[in-house]
Amino acid sequence: MSSPQHRSLLTKREREIFQLLIEDYSTKEISGKLGISEKTVRNHISNTIQKLGVSSRTQALIELLRLQELSLN
Repeated sequence: MSSPQHRSLLTKREREIFQLLIEDYSTKEISGKLGISEKTVRNHISNTIQKLGVSSRTQALIELLRLQELSLN
């Protein structure tokens, strides 16, 4: 019997953005690197904060690391 597939809380784009936040990129740098607007970056961050039920980027990063959604490379 195969093990259940881990279903991520994050979309691919949210994961990319939070991985770059962990690597200490600014919102502006992330928007340039991914070719999207700063507003779109902020929207993805806000959506993730809401999904996790936390109140800040820092809390979101800590929770995503705790849930093993992200890792420190």
